[in-house]
Amino acid sequence: MRVTYLINDYPMISTTFIRREILALERRGLEIQRIALRGWKAPVVDDEDAREQSLTRYVLKEGLLPLVGALLRTAVVSPVRFARGLTLAVRMGWRAERSMPYHLAYLAEACRVLPWLKAAGATHVHTHFGTNAAEVVMLARELGGPPYSFTVHGPKEWDKPEFIGLGEKVRRAAFVVAITSFAQSQIFRWVEQVHWSRVRVIHCGLEPMFYGGAPVPPGPAPRLVSVGRLSGDKGQSLLIEAASRLAAKGMRFELVLVGDGESRAELEALIAKLRLENHVRLTGSISTERLREEILAARALVLASFAEGLPMVIMEAMALRRPVLTTWIAGIAELVRAGENGWLYPPGAIDELAAAIEDALSRSPEELRLMGESAYARVVARHSVDVQARKLAELFEKS
Repeated sequence: MRVTYLINDYPMISTTFIRREILALERRGLEIQRIALRGWKAPVVDDEDAREQSLTRYVLKEGLLPLVGALLRTAVVSPVRFARGLTLAVRMGWRAERSMPYHLAYLAEACRVLPWLKAAGATHVHTHFGTNAAEVVMLARELGGPPYSFTVHGPKEWDKPEFIGLGEKVRRAAFVVAITSFAQSQIFRWVEQVHWSRVRVIHCGLEPMFYGGAPVPPGPAPRLVSVGRLSGDKGQSLLIEAASRLAAKGMRFELVLVGDGESRAELEALIAKLRLENHVRLTGSISTERLREEILAARALVLASFAEGLPMVIMEAMALRRPVLTTWIAGIAELVRAGENGWLYPPGAIDELAAAIEDALSRSPEELRLMGESAYARVVARHSVDVQARKLAELFEKS
């Protein structure tokens, strides 16, 4: 099979799970064409991402003129299909999150990629997230392209389903993937029951490199690591506030925040204000190997997110035999079990967050090792990338 992946931004540190999925499908013998709307300027810190960048075609890289040319060419060569695509784009732009010109731009992007799909002999197009890239592949289908599907992660899709036309995208798709049962339930809310059967749960997967090595027991250092984009919905400011409470008690610990984002300056100012420079460290963006090292150097992973789907880093930490402290939102509780392989607490609840961190820091290495073994067993059973890729490939074949 020849399948095209059309992604909004690729490759990025936050889309490593897509790279893993593509490579697992290629190991199964599928030919994968990579197309991204943006991402060619994004700095890459991982050698594998650099390779993916070289394999990816970029829709917007050459500016506006090729898009206008593709739009006009499609209108002339396939006027009936173009009229149907234009009608759908206008319908998607009505009362949408973004104004009508954006949806006409999505139509131009669909016109631009259509010859690429045909030249590659693509039999199916897949994308991740139900936002603008999903609209582009839907419009490409209306213009005569192959069947499409998309993976829903959340929380963006169910924060504003009506304004991104989620229901319309689901109805027209060959199938839709939900990464958790919770995500599946949120899709069910926005389409008629007759369409529920096309929504399948397929988990994001981990490669053996994350769980195939020899176990590394947790060390004695009182260190926790938090991984994610530095932004308001990830709750890092709450983590820093909780760290301030523990520091006021005279506790010894280090909290490592891995990632970068729009909130970095704000978080740095908060660390300085609370005089936590000796307790909290920011790493910025790091490579996959460095991330692995940071997780292994910690007793546990800690997250304070207010909105998530199911973060890949939870799976990665569990595969490295580290328990997880996290909020009980969305699909997280489908993987993390309180008292068995981690701690769960309400989002925004700083008292419970601080208590969970204090408990994790007080546990003996043996207790943490046993929790880590439980975490490992659960994540490997549910999130092997090759097992999940097989399920996805079977859906591609049936589409």
